Amino acid sequence: MFLRTLREDPADAEVPSHRLLVRAGYVRRIGPGIYSWLPLGLRVLRNIEEIVRQEMDAIGAQEIHFPALLPKEPYEATNRWTEYGPNLFRLKDRKGGDYLLGPTHEELFTLTVKGEYSSYKDYPVILYQIQTKYRDEERPRAGILRGREFVMKDSYSFDLDDEGLTNSYRLHRDAYIRIFDRVGLRYVIVAATSGAMGGSASEEFLAEAPTGEDTFVRSTSSGFAANVEAVVTPVPEPEPIEDKPAAQVHHTPDTPTIETLVDFLNAHGDRKFTAADTLKNVLVKTRQPGAREWELLAVAVPGDREVDLKRLEASLEPAEVALLEESDFAANPFLVKGYIGPKALQDNGIRYLVDPRVVTGTAWVTGADKPDHHVVDLVVGRDFTPDGTIEAAEVREGDPSPDGEGTLVAARGIEIGHIFQLGRKYADAFSLDALGQDGKPKRITMGSYGVGVSRMVAAIAEQSHDELGLVWPREVAPADVHVVIAGKDESVREGAERLAADLDAAGVRVLLDDRNASPGVKFADAELVGVPTILVVGKGLAKGVVEVKDRRSGDREEVPVDGAVEHLVSTIRA
Repeated sequence: MFLRTLREDPADAEVPSHRLLVRAGYVRRIGPGIYSWLPLGLRVLRNIEEIVRQEMDAIGAQEIHFPALLPKEPYEATNRWTEYGPNLFRLKDRKGGDYLLGPTHEELFTLTVKGEYSSYKDYPVILYQIQTKYRDEERPRAGILRGREFVMKDSYSFDLDDEGLTNSYRLHRDAYIRIFDRVGLRYVIVAATSGAMGGSASEEFLAEAPTGEDTFVRSTSSGFAANVEAVVTPVPEPEPIEDKPAAQVHHTPDTPTIETLVDFLNAHGDRKFTAADTLKNVLVKTRQPGAREWELLAVAVPGDREVDLKRLEASLEPAEVALLEESDFAANPFLVKGYIGPKALQDNGIRYLVDPRVVTGTAWVTGADKPDHHVVDLVVGRDFTPDGTIEAAEVREGDPSPDGEGTLVAARGIEIGHIFQLGRKYADAFSLDALGQDGKPKRITMGSYGVGVSRMVAAIAEQSHDELGLVWPREVAPADVHVVIAGKDESVREGAERLAADLDAAGVRVLLDDRNASPGVKFADAELVGVPTILVVGKGLAKGVVEVKDRRSGDREEVPVDGAVEHLVSTIRA
């Protein structure tokens, strides 16, 4: 076997899966976010692909395969040539034609169905592919978890009506549950945002892992779970305005932060304030896809919370979002850092969006638009009117659950699947119609469903390892049994080779370590590689026994050599 294990961790490894997949000889780095699959890694990848393929075929989906090199025109028709921005790998051919390396294939699936089907009798249909995708990640990290080239299963359903779409969505959801159960992942299904994909209903499958990039929350009292970007803040009831005191500007020297402001107010007045009584105005700039100019945007959140940039970006997608630089403040002198209030913002035409908790009748302490001054009791609907609301504030443990049951707890996960009810966004872009029973054209409705196949390899490794190495679930493991020859005696070698051959004849996938290395090196590599069952053929062979070790539990047992094959076959098929 083409295999070399490493004793030391790779210098750039940040997470266990990256460290162990490289050390155990499954993958090798070629460049930033670009990895080769070596024989062991390719076996695991192909095993996962086959599970995905079986479950997709089981729901009536049909496999096709598109090129990764794609022309620009279909992506221009949906505006995604522009919307994808710098994440898209763009290139020109020798004649100057524009092409891209496919990050996803909605356009191609839609055009292909349009080219082949025209009648209501042709529908419904589900097509899928297992294909390499390309995205120019700004900061590729964590090995194959976030790379610039990755393997993905994407499927698309085409239905005549919304009822059909709901059924196709359910079929995929159930298939994904079976896939992730079979590969042995611990996962949670959460409500999600559709992002640049568009559409309505959207759910993510997240593999639970403390190293995951996605934060999700779930209720302590119900089945509610959501990606933080998809959490909808419960909106309080409006309050009466009439009983609120008049707004007053106060001299508040040296209070550019919420903390210093609260301390000052509590030290110089009879009322007690907390950070939650203040309104924090955060300035960002946004730019729509294809636009050259940036626009300023003000986002107001209660002062006891920070702006979550991922939630903000999800709310504003597909617009690009950036924090202001010193030059931006210099160009807009009405922005007084630390003392920004809604009046100057709205007087100068800056769009002003507030957290959903900032409802009519609520009174706030916020900036008065001049140094060392704040305004107290600024009331929404009386003293200022926001331009709208936005989900941008951080979601915290202990927040009320959006479904009204219990409070939220947070965890982290790795996105391994995402399902969308796309609706007619792409069908509209390409006029995908079917001639109905009444002879009139009927617009097709679509669903989109993705599984990160190569990412699943890393997600499983994140969940299935110990201090010694990888511990693969059997159905995805590169082999069923790792046979270790622990001795230099020729009879031991012959006995191990005979057992390996008999296991192979019985349909067991075998990895045979017949190197001249020491038993200690072989045992360490067997633990590192992570095959579920280790068979040690050593000095016990003279007594007619071999040792079987369960990699996950660490349990060992001696079994008679004559019954070893039967014992292992029954273990594997149990």
